[in-house]
Amino acid sequence: MPFIGLALHFLVAIFFAIHAMRTGRPMYWLLILFSFPILGSIVYFAVVFLPHSRIERQARMAGRSIQKSLDPGREVREAQRAFDLTPTAHNQMRLAAALLEAGQTAEAMAQYDACLQGPFASDPEVILGAARARAANGQPEAAATLLAPLQARHPSFRPEEVGLALGRAYAAAGREADAGPQLEQTVERFGGIEARIELALWAHRNGDAVLLEREMKEIAHARRHMNAHSRDLHRALFQQLDAALAQR
Repeated sequence: MPFIGLALHFLVAIFFAIHAMRTGRPMYWLLILFSFPILGSIVYFAVVFLPHSRIERQARMAGRSIQKSLDPGREVREAQRAFDLTPTAHNQMRLAAALLEAGQTAEAMAQYDACLQGPFASDPEVILGAARARAANGQPEAAATLLAPLQARHPSFRPEEVGLALGRAYAAAGREADAGPQLEQTVERFGGIEARIELALWAHRNGDAVLLEREMKEIAHARRHMNAHSRDLHRALFQQLDAALAQR
């Protein structure tokens, strides 16, 4: 029995090691996982796997949705109050993120631009937030200008989110030749439903029937196995895809 338990621990460590290699994590994680399979797996799960998993992102989205429905302006008010009281870079980043979530894209851009001039100018979180604000404000080319270097310099930073954002920015900027490969790479690495829908939309726009058929099969399979909450989270994307296909 002890041997079975030890084997299970190593299997878990191998699973996380494969995840680390596929997502471009630093090589020291492999050393940690195989030197300390039990503790290393627990640490990797808590520090890397869970924070970047789709489950955690969906939980964040659900939490934000509930909070916004109960008190839409609460986070902006609290972030503004904190920044007014203590105008640190951290509080400014919080305010920028709150404004972006509230749909105040121009105001969010102004705050992120200020962050890009400060001590956290090279912080991946700031760069990603600034890119998202630009994309939401109708400036996809400016967003891509931030996202492409971010992806190149920090390949292990939220790779799925950055890859999807970059693919969307390319598509919105009319750079279809760049958008397709970027979205396809993101789908191949992570297989997320959002990236698959964006890739299907790209294939539809660009007349790639083979790719469209492949992605629609995967999307249909995912939709059949989604719970009601997950379907609701992605409702707008599904509606966008259905509307595009109805025009064929």
